[in-house]
Amino acid sequence: MSKPYLPLWFDRARPIFGAILLFVPLYLLGVAWFTFDPQTIDIGYSPTQPVPFSHALHAGELGLDCRYCHTTVEKAAFAAIPSTEICMNCHDRIATNSPKLALVRESYATGQPIPWVRVHDLPDFVYFDHSAHVNRGVSCVECHDRVDRMERVYQAKTLRMGWCLECHRNPEQHLRPQDQITNLAWQAGSPEEQQRIGEELRRKNNIQPSTSCSTCHR
Repeated sequence: MSKPYLPLWFDRARPIFGAILLFVPLYLLGVAWFTFDPQTIDIGYSPTQPVPFSHALHAGELGLDCRYCHTTVEKAAFAAIPSTEICMNCHDRIATNSPKLALVRESYATGQPIPWVRVHDLPDFVYFDHSAHVNRGVSCVECHDRVDRMERVYQAKTLRMGWCLECHRNPEQHLRPQDQITNLAWQAGSPEEQQRIGEELRRKNNIQPSTSCSTCHR
């Protein structure tokens, strides 16, 4: 009798190998599906805030500059959440008895900060410097979209690594004159004009975005 080419345990393990061949591709497809699903990357994430603040009203209709509330965006890595004192600069005279602002008035009286919920929250292993971008011609709208039209702020862009790298590799399409940084409605007249403006600003400001891992992962 000739000897079997394969050991007996292999014959008994065939159902296991069959299951692996069936479920591994399904598992990989499932991982890919969830990886690119909008919920996974937080597109549309819009948490309920302790005070109903409308950017559409304040930044859009009233035309408040982003930097009035986010005071550190030009000089620090983080765009500071506005203090209660900034809110009360207006609201000690406007809508002073509105029930929507009860928590604001309480915060102002007690000194306890309002527990705002961060919308655009990068992982702890990612470093992003607002000032480095804002001071080189990258507008708020590039990452946050048209917040001046949002009644309730939500995350509109993926903020994923590939999305960031695309901008670092081709910054010309994302650069604008410095005096238009917080004008979220500004647009170049055409794609060709945007390319020309971007190339000029990149050359003028010596913009050479890094694609090294250590740039964002420190």
